[in-house]
Amino acid sequence: MAISSGGGGAETPMSDINTTPLVDVMLVLLIIFLIAVPVAIQTIEKLRIPVFASVESKDKVENLLLTVSTTDNAGRSAGEPGFEGASRNGECRVYFNNITPVSSSELRDQAFKRLDAIVKRAGGPEAMMSNPDLIPQVHIRGDVNAPWRCIAGAIYNVQISGYPTVGFISNAVDPNG
Repeated sequence: MAISSGGGGAETPMSDINTTPLVDVMLVLLIIFLIAVPVAIQTIEKLRIPVFASVESKDKVENLLLTVSTTDNAGRSAGEPGFEGASRNGECRVYFNNITPVSSSELRDQAFKRLDAIVKRAGGPEAMMSNPDLIPQVHIRGDVNAPWRCIAGAIYNVQISGYPTVGFISNAVDPNG
C-alpha cells in the first residue's frame, strides 16, 4: 500500500478512485437481492387467476381475446366429454378468440395476420400511431390451474406478432360473498 506524503512543496490533487463506496453499495445490493428473490418466487407460486367460462366476449372487435388452460390429468381438453378441469401438470391449451384451439406457431401466425389486417384497414402504421385508441390489445383469460409457463408462452407469442399491450381478464369477485 502506498501513501502520498506530498513532500515536494506543491500540493497536487489525488487522482485515484476511491472504490470503497462502490464496494459498499454493491454488497448492499447483493444482500437485498439475496433476500428479495426467494420472497418473489414464493409470491408468484401463490398467484391464483380466477376460473373462466369460455364464452365469446363483447369487447371491441379489434381486441384479440385468448383463453389459456391446460388438459386435465387424463389429457382431455376443455369442451371434451369428461373434462375434469385444468391440471397444473397438463399440456398448455390456447384458444384464439376464446373459441379456436391453436398451437404456439398457429397463435403467432394468426395473431400477426389479424394485426396486419387491422393496421392496413386503419391506413397504415402512421395512422395507428397518430391515434393510439386504434391500436388493438390482447386480453388473456387464464384458468386458475394453468401454470405460468402457459400464460407466459401466450404473451410471448402475441408480442412477437406485434401486439404492444397485453392485459388479463378475470371474473369479478362478489364483495358480499
